[in-house]
Amino acid sequence: MTQRTLGGTNRKRRRTSGFRARMRSHTGRRVIKARRSKGRHRLAVA
Repeated sequence: MTQRTLGGTNRKRRRTSGFRARMRSHTGRRVIKARRSKGRHRLAVA
């Protein structure tokens, strides 16, 4: 049976693309703003 590689970790996911990580930089804030204006239900990785 083959192994499932490339699993991903939740800690890394939150730290790089979480809400607080986005709010840290100017471009990240722009991402949140764009997703708000588009009407996204989820602004960042929950």
